[in-house]
Amino acid sequence: MYKAMDLKYRYDSLEPYIDTKTVGLHYHNHYLTYVNNLNKILEEEKIKEDNLLFLLNNIDTIEIKNKDRLIFNIGGILNHELYFNSINPNKNIKPQGNLKIAIEKQFGNFENFKQTFINTALELVGSGYTFLVINSEKELQIINTSNQETPYLYGMIPIMAIDLWEHAYYLSYQSNKKQYIMNFFEIVDFDYVEKQYEQAI
Repeated sequence: MYKAMDLKYRYDSLEPYIDTKTVGLHYHNHYLTYVNNLNKILEEEKIKEDNLLFLLNNIDTIEIKNKDRLIFNIGGILNHELYFNSINPNKNIKPQGNLKIAIEKQFGNFENFKQTFINTALELVGSGYTFLVINSEKELQIINTSNQETPYLYGMIPIMAIDLWEHAYYLSYQSNKKQYIMNFFEIVDFDYVEKQYEQAI
């Protein structure tokens, strides 16, 4: 049985960048649905393992009727948890330490990194996520994935994510996805992202 994560902030803590109703609906109606769906699959298939990365890494050895359904719900959990952890009520936090050094090495400076992330997110067609990942060369890279694909499937370690499904922003921004993406940087928790970076390298 996989245990859902708790949010580290109240539903109204991200105002005015993400409204209270969106955060509540996003957590309860979407994230928890993936958790519940995964637990149903694990129960139905009599799978006792609930370590999501272990399940992904060993997916070819798992006897199950519908592996795509398992992968989809694992991705939905991993992607949502990274997104919720990538943001917090603190505003205008910028990367420090080794993450700052890595960003400047890869992108020149923080502003170039930020603009590259925004531009990449705007290129996504349909639903999905934009991630900051560590690739197989141990370098930072910004990528898009569709639906609930997780970068782990491609040998990459995601350390920051923005959810670009409409349910993540539509109540606040309607069709103005660009403003949502830009405002994401007002609530990014770069302390968390740096910890993820340090663990990954």
